[in-house]
Parts: sequence; C-alpha cells; structure tokens
Amino acid sequence: VLLSGEAGVGKSRILRAFRERLEDESHSRVLYYCSAYHRNSALYPAIDQFGRALRFARDDAPAQKLDKLEAVLGVIGLAVAETAPLFASLFSIPADGRHPPLELAPEQLKARTLEAIVSVFQAMAAQAPVLIVVEDAHWIDPSSVELLGLAIARLSAAGVLMIITYRPEFEPPWASETHISSLALNRLGRRDAAAMVANVTGGKALPGEVLDQIIARTDGVPLYVEELTKTVLESGVLKEDGDGYVLTGPLPPFAIPASLQDSLMARLDRLAPVKEVAQLAAVLGRMFEHELLAAVSPLGRDDLDKALEQLVGAGLVYRRGLAPNETFEFKHALVQEAAYQSLLKSTRQQHHARVAQVIEERFPETAETQPELLAQHFSEAGLAEAAIPHFHRAGQRAAERSANLEAIAHLTRGLELLETSPETPEHAKQELALQIALTGPLIAVRGYTAPETERTYARALELCKQIGDTPEIFPVLYGTHAFHFVSGRMTNAHQLGEEFLNLAESQQDDALRMVGHRLLGTDSQFIGNLTVARGHLEQAVALYQPERHRSLTFLYGQDVKVAALSMLQWNLWLLGHPDQALEHSQEALDLARAFSHANTLGYALSVSGIFDSLRRDWQGARRNADSILALTAEHGLPFWTGFARMSLGRALAAQGRVADGIASMKEGLTTFRTQHSGVFMPMYLVWLAEAYGEAGTAEEGLKLLDEAEAVMETGGERWYEAEANRVRGELLLARLARNRAKAEAAFRHAIEVARGHEAKSLELRAATSLARLWGENKKRDEARDLLAPVYGWFTEGFDTTDLKDAKALLDELS
Repeated sequence: VLLSGEAGVGKSRILRAFRERLEDESHSRVLYYCSAYHRNSALYPAIDQFGRALRFARDDAPAQKLDKLEAVLGVIGLAVAETAPLFASLFSIPADGRHPPLELAPEQLKARTLEAIVSVFQAMAAQAPVLIVVEDAHWIDPSSVELLGLAIARLSAAGVLMIITYRPEFEPPWASETHISSLALNRLGRRDAAAMVANVTGGKALPGEVLDQIIARTDGVPLYVEELTKTVLESGVLKEDGDGYVLTGPLPPFAIPASLQDSLMARLDRLAPVKEVAQLAAVLGRMFEHELLAAVSPLGRDDLDKALEQLVGAGLVYRRGLAPNETFEFKHALVQEAAYQSLLKSTRQQHHARVAQVIEERFPETAETQPELLAQHFSEAGLAEAAIPHFHRAGQRAAERSANLEAIAHLTRGLELLETSPETPEHAKQELALQIALTGPLIAVRGYTAPETERTYARALELCKQIGDTPEIFPVLYGTHAFHFVSGRMTNAHQLGEEFLNLAESQQDDALRMVGHRLLGTDSQFIGNLTVARGHLEQAVALYQPERHRSLTFLYGQDVKVAALSMLQWNLWLLGHPDQALEHSQEALDLARAFSHANTLGYALSVSGIFDSLRRDWQGARRNADSILALTAEHGLPFWTGFARMSLGRALAAQGRVADGIASMKEGLTTFRTQHSGVFMPMYLVWLAEAYGEAGTAEEGLKLLDEAEAVMETGGERWYEAEANRVRGELLLARLARNRAKAEAAFRHAIEVARGHEAKSLELRAATSLARLWGENKKRDEARDLLAPVYGWFTEGFDTTDLKDAKALLDELS
C-alpha cells in the first residue's frame, strides 16, 4: 500500500495507530518495522532494526555476534551456511575463520545480500503475518529503494503487508505493480478537522472563535490541527467550564500561532528547560538512543529521564523498547526540525561537535560501522578537516557494498568540503584519495566513458603529477587508459599503456609489469601491431602468479591472466595459429569459471564469442552469447550485453536467419552507443554490413563500411581494416557485376593491409576472395598462384572453415 501526502497530512499518525493495534493483537506474532529516519540515510535502514532484533550488545565479541546471527537465521529457517556470511559482511562482523571469505565482486555481494534480506522477510512470513512499514520514503537511500523493489516483486504471494509513506515529490518505481494499492492522503475538510480538535480536547467544546481560527490557520493539515489545539490548551487563554472551554478574557492578538513552526516552538518554550533536551535530541536525529543522548547531555541521569518523560507526556516524543536499550522517536520529522532550527547556529555546531567526539571516544563500533554519521556531525559542526576522512570512509564502505549512488554522494561531499579548505600538500593527497575512490562508483553508475568519469580521472592524474612519485598513479593511469580504450580512442590508450609499462619497469615491480604488458599487448593488438602484441601478452601470462596476483582482479576489474589469455586466443588466430588459439580460448574460459568472478567471466565469454565469430564457429558464438546474457541477468553486468547481442546476431545471420541477426546486432549497437562505448566498433559495423549483404541490401552495407572506415581513422582501431576492405569488395560484387575492378582493388588492398599487420588468417580470407574473382574471370593460374602460398604457410587449423574453403577453391582451380 502506497500512502502519499504532504508533510503533516497524517501518514505517520495512521501508521502509528495501525502498528500499535497490531502490537496489541496476540495473533500478530511477527512485526517488522522499517523507517527512513534521516535524509541521506545509511545503507538499508531496515538493517539497523534487524540488528536490534538480534540483540547485539556493544561489548559482544565477534564470535558472540556470529552465534546470535546464526541462531536467529536458523530459527526462522534459513540456510545458515549461505546467509550468515552475507549478513556478517553487512554488519561488519569478522568471520573469525568460521565462514570462508566472500570472494565476490561488489555487485554480486550486493545482489546476494538483497536476496538474503528478502529471504528473511519470506521466512518470517512463513511463520506468522509480517507488517513492513517504510515511513518517509522520500528520504530513503537508493540501495534501500532497490531492496524494496525486490521485496515488492518477491513477496506478492507471501503473508506480508507492506505500507510505504512518502511525500508527493517522490515517484515510487513500483507504483505500476498490480498487487499495489495507492492512496492519496489529502488535507482534512472542516468537519474532519473539527472532529480531530474534539479528539484532542477530550470531547470538550472550544469557543467558536477559537475553533474557527484553528481550522482556518491549520488549512486541513492534521499534524498542525493537533499541535495547534494543544498549543492553545496549554497557553492559558482558556479554562475548563463544564463540558467545554471558555476564554479567560478577550482573545489576545497572536494567541494562536500563525504557523506550525510557531506552534511547535510555543509548546517547546513552555516546556523549558525540557526544551534543551529536545533540541539536543534533535541534533541526534528523528530517532535517537537513550544511551547516546545520556552520553552527550550535561544533565544527570535522573534529570534527563524526567525531561524525557515530560516530552513523552506532551506527545512530542514516543518511547520504544526498555532500558537500557530504549530508543525515542520524535512524533514527526517536522517536530524534530522545529526543535533543531530553534538552536542558534553556534549552539548547533557545539552540539554536533560534542556528539561526534562522544561517538569517537565511547562508541567506537558505531564510528567504525557508520562513518557517515560521524562525517555528518563533524560537517554540521563546521569541522571540515575532521569530516573529510569520515566521508571518505563512508564512500568506501558504500562502494564495497555496491551502494554506488550513496558512495558518490559521500565522496562528493568530502571533495566539496576540501574545496573550502586552504591548499596544502596534505590536501592534495586527500583529494587524490577521494578522486580515486570516486572513480569506481562513477564507472558502475555512469560507465567508463561518461564525462564525469573522464573529469575525475583527469583530475586524479593531474594530482598524481602534482604530488610526484606516488603509487596511486598506477590505478589512475589504468582507469584513464580504460576510459580511452572503451571509448575507442586506441591511439590515446596505447600512449597511456606505454606510460604505465615504463613506470612499472622503473619500479621493478613484477605485478605492475604484468599489468603493463597486458595493457600494452591489448593496445598493440587493436592498432594492428599483432606480433608486438603477442610478445606483451605472453609476458603478462608468464609473470602471473595466482597466489600473489589474483587479488589484483578487484583493483583492475578482471583477472590479469584470464584477460591476457583471452586476448592471446584472438591474437594467435589473426597471426595464423588457429589450433593454438583454441587452446588458449579454452584455458581462459576454464580459469574464468574456476575463479568465480562475474566480470572476469563476462570478459572471457565476450572475447571468446568474438573469437568464435572470427573463426566462423556459429554454434560456439551462440553458446557464448547465451552464457553472457545469463551472466548479465544474474549479476547485473549490462556492459557485456552488447557483446552478446552482436555475437548472437552475426551467428544468426550466417545461419540463414538474416532478419533476426540484423535486429540483434542493431540492438547491440544501440547498447554500445547508449554506453558511449567505441571499442570493437569497426568490427561490429563490418559484421552488420556483411549481414546486409546476405539480406540482399548491399547498398546499406556499403554505408556502414564507410562509417567503419571513419571510426578507424579517428580512433586508431585498425586490426579489422583488412576484413573491412574484403567485405567492401564482396558487397561491390553483390551490387553490380560491373564493379569487378573496384572489388578487385578492395581485395588487393585487404591483402596488403593484412600483410602489414601480419594477420595471416585475414590475408588468407582476402586472398580466397580475390582468387575466386580471378577464377570466375578466367584467370585461374593467377588465382592459384596467389592463394597457394598463403594456404601453404599454415601448419594447423585445417578443419577450420577458412582453410577448408581455401583448399576447396585450390582444388577447383587445379
């Protein structure tokens, strides 16, 4: 059920009454309550309350927390071995060797954690009805929105009632689901407002002029009706008289506050010195713990408890739980806001500084697990220097859980605070650390080629060179290289690859040298220096040591050996060694599958799909495409979807389903263009051009080849240039027979380019096309003399399509 309405229109009141009623019902054995209490709230606001349900104590050792966690998961019927490590990671509980480490990419960890949380809801619902309340969803964090979306989809048939309240500016992404009801809570009419006034007065009538003013000034907002009525009752302008109230004298001007803020402040003012407790509590948030409030309050325990009793008695604060773990909640966010805004700025800053100091000194676990809380308090205290490291840590923790939008917000806030501070060498290092931390979440959310990603890497590289001799330059160079590479700017990428390897050599670090050889090998391959590329890629494989270098996967995105082997399979095929290429392909896939790292497997499958398409193994290409699509669906890796669509489309077209193939490849190209990705674009355009030729629309194909040539010219990706010229020749022949001379020129140029790149497989393919043209033109001897030496060069791969086609043509020409 979605409840929408303006601030104060009664959403919280409805929910509270409903929740309290359920808590009183003996048959309602399970209740789950979740609320987004804070703007920019921490990841998964529900988890804090789940932690309370586990009864974690601050002094519990990790083993004790694990015992409690496993006990609760076992009681509700979940597989402890599978779910306990996920929740232990979420709660930052060390596994103490009880559970194996989670070797998962952040996106995998996040996906499985969300599934585990929903599994908790499902298991609870299997035992008794569950109520899930999400209050003030307009302030909820993005990861919790994702969690709710998954829960709404999965719990539609479970014994669960979920109620979500929000203000109209929030647009719930689940509103179109058929099992959801949406209710708009509008302002009250006069009759309902009068009924609410009567409820507050206990049924005793107010003087007509007072009731009229209350109804007029509150404008149908339930919270305002309630608060203004209480303000008037407490003001002393009325006295009880039988079944009603009468004025003690003429109604003085301004006796009835003109705004909700004024009304709330009037009530707080009459509760002095309790007001100061409310103000201090408001600094902590809408919901606050007694233990923390006591630690920061100057009042003694007894005086503080009396003050809290008065606030509870006045209906401004609600109490939940029992001492010493009791918590309190302001009646409404606007009540907290009124108390907070009534503080002088200097006093607010002092309170925030005191809270941050107490958390650091007396609640180290909170400081460790909720750095965003410390960051907020230090920031509001005006202590930017102290806040920045905590925003950095909060961003890192959010990124580790793939809460990338939250990570971007925390890290950006840290950078904003840094801009207000004087420039010093230490600040440059702080900014560099923040910029580097920001790159990962930006890539995940915006992509490698987004302008924000480029700006962040450019600034980080500038800072590296400004600081000088800093190890951070390697991940920054790698990321800058990735931006240019994925964008299809191969000339720029090659220069950065050279810079990376040269710096790595100067450091005499084998791990960095290995990464540098992998980068430069890949870059050299794309610009067409195939033999140079092979040397670098083989050095990368030779330097790899599993026990030392597997951890680099999470820094550089893929396992280095898998990436190098994947490139080598393609390189060796181009150089004319098809069997060796196939061996490397299988080795790369086997390693990727054994490593259980989704992005590494996506990389290996995608390059393998290209390899299968190049060698015209259409069944293999379709299998790889299906595997990639399944992987991306499971792990949310949209970057690889385009690769799958292209490989699948090329295979379908080659197998006679030309229209389906063209549609799939167009979808793949749209994906790449949406992601601003230019890598492999010349090859993909040639593939689509071939398919248009197979569909009998050579003219469309020739236009795509012109586009491919322009992309090669601007980006420098030249390795497929020979094939682009060969396909041009084939399309020219398909269009008009009189284009034989132009086709022959295209085939000759394809052979020339292939020889320049030492791409024997592409030379064989181009030579076969030209020999076939000459043979049809009664130049059989020239055709045989052209093709025979190229075919004779090969020593393996004679069962591949290209070599079989060349052999058949040679036999025909003999």
